[in-house]
Amino acid sequence: MGKVLTEVRSLQRNLMPVAEEWEHYELPSLRGIARKAKQEPEHRFRDLSRYLNETHLKHAFSRMNKRAASGVDKVTYRDYQENFDTNVADLIGRLKRQSYKAKLVKRKHIPKAPGKTRPLGMPVIEDKLLQTTSSDLLSAIYEQDFYDFSYGYRPKRGARQAADDLAVRMQFGRFGYVVEADIKGFFNHIDHDVLLGFIAQRVDDKRFLRLISKWLKAGILEEDGSIEYPEEGTPQGGSISPILANIYLHNVIDEWFEKVVKPSCDGEAIICRYADDFVCAFQYSRDADRFFKVLPKRLRRYNLQVAEEKTQRMRFSRFEPTLKNRFTFLSFEFYWDTDKGGKARLFRRTARKRLESTKRTYSEFIKKFRHMRTPKLLDKLTQQLRGHYNYFGAVGNHEDLFKVYSHVVGMLYKWLNRRSGRKSMTWKKLKRLIAYRSLAFPVCKAIEGRAKVWW
Repeated sequence: MGKVLTEVRSLQRNLMPVAEEWEHYELPSLRGIARKAKQEPEHRFRDLSRYLNETHLKHAFSRMNKRAASGVDKVTYRDYQENFDTNVADLIGRLKRQSYKAKLVKRKHIPKAPGKTRPLGMPVIEDKLLQTTSSDLLSAIYEQDFYDFSYGYRPKRGARQAADDLAVRMQFGRFGYVVEADIKGFFNHIDHDVLLGFIAQRVDDKRFLRLISKWLKAGILEEDGSIEYPEEGTPQGGSISPILANIYLHNVIDEWFEKVVKPSCDGEAIICRYADDFVCAFQYSRDADRFFKVLPKRLRRYNLQVAEEKTQRMRFSRFEPTLKNRFTFLSFEFYWDTDKGGKARLFRRTARKRLESTKRTYSEFIKKFRHMRTPKLLDKLTQQLRGHYNYFGAVGNHEDLFKVYSHVVGMLYKWLNRRSGRKSMTWKKLKRLIAYRSLAFPVCKAIEGRAKVWW
């Protein structure tokens, strides 16, 4: 009887997502595309270009970021909105006449880590609108093809869910070895022809494919005024870049792992991928070794290479919970330890680099806005701390949450006393302000009493 109930519940779980996969699409046409893609996995969609109409463009425009920076033409969201009907009619006319041209993409380098930056592309509002609409169409198709272990840039999925699911699967699975991998400069090395070939497997519309090609090859305006025309890669910041990246990785990594790697393994094997960062777990050493050896060759076939400093193969087992056997994924550090009952359990804590960068960010924020009214400053810090707690609030990570909280309190005491020539903030006064404005505290019984160290 128990076995029957288990099978019934498993069948229900498998059937439930199928009934809801396309329900979140607001437009009936997108629901129809999603349904067709699910029911006929080999179907190639023709004439997708006809969906680049006023209805779809309006739907996409309503969901765009109203405060996003303008592109090279300096047209903002509000500017485009003032004459939206005229602008859209002109855009559709150029698409039909095939006279549409993608404008230059303004590039800005934003800080990523000490001494490092991330290039961010900012298309003009018209290109961004068209890319968002095209992204909706591709998403309706490929969301039916993507695997459940793919989490990056997908609706109703996020990094925290990926970390949670990986922890559960490894806690209750039979895995002893892990391959942690990252792709070096992924967005800058996507092969345009290979990507268009992947999309052509599902899209039989040359006009739509040419449109994507225009965005991939659009000129990039650098901060120094120079212009370059990329032969590979897709600019980060474009509305269509996330879905294109997922399509590329779905074919290069996901399909290969699911249809080639797993069947050839002697034991269990799983993968969890968030964009170009992924972790694979294996039951046996020989499977992990074989995958670790073949992975660079697989990536080179598609113009990619592993980031050697972030890629490693390690022993990761509940039977050998040593300090060395730890890996980092999505800013979490995963490690085995024993719980209060003496049983082996997979724990997570904030990655050391992320913890230090978070402290540094709060220090800079408090220093910069120390002249703000104290109650308002505390309210802004509460918003940020809640976001930090929501993401990093995993079992076993309360110590690191409290480290961030105590660091914030310490920086408040330091910089609030430097707003004038004399010391004006005492611990007693600061404690009263924190209590009055309810500065977010990482609630956990194990550390509740430790807040007293400050007072």
